[in-house]
Amino acid sequence: MMRLSSFDKALLNELQGNIPICSHPFAELAARLGTDEETVLAGVRSLKAAGFLRRIGAFFDSNRLGYQGTLVALKVEPSAVSAVAEAINRYPGTTHNYEREGIYNLWFTLLTPCAEYESNILSEIRSLDGVEDMLRLKANKRYKVNVQFKLQ
Repeated sequence: MMRLSSFDKALLNELQGNIPICSHPFAELAARLGTDEETVLAGVRSLKAAGFLRRIGAFFDSNRLGYQGTLVALKVEPSAVSAVAEAINRYPGTTHNYEREGIYNLWFTLLTPCAEYESNILSEIRSLDGVEDMLRLKANKRYKVNVQFKLQ
């Protein structure tokens, strides 16, 4: 397993919430970290390859953009979990998709621009081979958890 250097830790700290919005964000990060853009990009690639970094992306207030979110729990035959997860991931509004222990063993979130579109997608997912049951869990109250790990 890769051992994190002090540079790797500093880079991970910056990537968790300090990526600038500009034409060359990695050059800006490099300036902050006292290095060059290629070193930052190489560090990002290395951290991703080693499994320390899964994705880099922005968080948007989906409600203000006109989207609605739904948490969905599926009961899927164990032999079909991978195929169902791959099918779900093809929908552009899927933001999370995780296998879990328990009767409802595949959970995902879906952002859609309207209720009709959401219903159509969930109907398609419900009809996938191996899907035995579905729970649609609409949020009554919005919570936003922002977890950042400060590495030293």
